[in-house]
Amino acid sequence: MPLSEHEQRMLEQMERALYAEDPKFATALEGSGLRTYTRRRVYQAVAGIVVGIALLMTGVIIPNVLWVSVVGFLVMLGCTVLVVTGWRKAPKPGEQPVSGSAGGSAHGQNRQRRSMMTRIEERWQRRRDEQGQ
Repeated sequence: MPLSEHEQRMLEQMERALYAEDPKFATALEGSGLRTYTRRRVYQAVAGIVVGIALLMTGVIIPNVLWVSVVGFLVMLGCTVLVVTGWRKAPKPGEQPVSGSAGGSAHGQNRQRRSMMTRIEERWQRRRDEQGQ
């Protein structure tokens, strides 16, 4: 069942309000900049691994401060998990990301122009078609 006129207006109004209130978050939800976001996350995690190594070494060098080594190890472990998961999610160069973020092609620019409302309607229709078959 398609959305009513009122529901469409409400969703468009919510979309405009989201872009006006927090454009960075709205862009992240849209999917553009996924590669940049993932790359930044991986770099931050690598920096965290270096900090973890420094903490680990500090705990080994200074006597009676074993807890610093444990904290350093946990920081390294957590950041390693972030690097691995971030690297897996990063789209390859020239590859169209699964989330549908816009690339440099004409098709990608066309996807950018479509409103969030159109994409939501298409997903809703696909789900209805899949469940009906």
